[in-house]
Amino acid sequence: SEASRINSILRCPMSHRTLAKLTSADVATYRDERLKSVAPATVVRELTTVSHAIEIATREWGLWLPRNPVKLVRRPQVPRGRTRRLKAGEEARLLAACDSGRTPLMKPLIILAIETAMRRGEMLDLHWKHVDLVRCVAHLPLTKNGDSRDIPLSRRAVTVLKQLMADKDQDADRVFPVTPNSVRLCFEHLRVRAGMDDFHFHDLRHEGSSRLFERGLNIAEVSAISGHRELKMLMRYTHLRAVDLVSRLG
Repeated sequence: SEASRINSILRCPMSHRTLAKLTSADVATYRDERLKSVAPATVVRELTTVSHAIEIATREWGLWLPRNPVKLVRRPQVPRGRTRRLKAGEEARLLAACDSGRTPLMKPLIILAIETAMRRGEMLDLHWKHVDLVRCVAHLPLTKNGDSRDIPLSRRAVTVLKQLMADKDQDADRVFPVTPNSVRLCFEHLRVRAGMDDFHFHDLRHEGSSRLFERGLNIAEVSAISGHRELKMLMRYTHLRAVDLVSRLG
């Protein structure tokens, strides 16, 4: 993802400026042009990348600048993250819609997303050699944050993975040998069949993270499973339903 971000930056006119000639006006123009085609959060990440590169150049490479021009520019306002969760009966409708689809891997992919709170990319990169169904642990050697992570597997997740293992090709290395684009297209059709037009695949990660809290896990434990580094980001995913917490209050 970082390489893709850098390649996008390199295609913009700002990248042809030398550091000595780079101004805050150049950065602001870059920001405004990018906002026409990508989300504010994407622009914020790109500006952070450019700013970090300049900091490395000045602190470690000996290139002198009076100030970092990126830090003089206002960052776009990022809208509040989604808090969409599965409503009563929606999970059953979503899984039932999978049965009438053409991609049999969608159903286990959705169940695993709910049970583990893994990102789509992490599940698609998961290899069988990193799945231990005896210890009930899936190992992710490289995640979005650049760290490795071990995911504890629930009984439901283990059941799904055992079925996938029984049905897989003998030479298959990946648990889900499909591309991100095919998953995106399949899920678009799937949610329409299920009558859930306002539901995104990433909402499954939100649902999974919230259910971990509802099972009684604390913030540190959920963070270790989901891979969230920042408490603020984790709290955005933790949209607990009051009705589910009544029994715990006594």
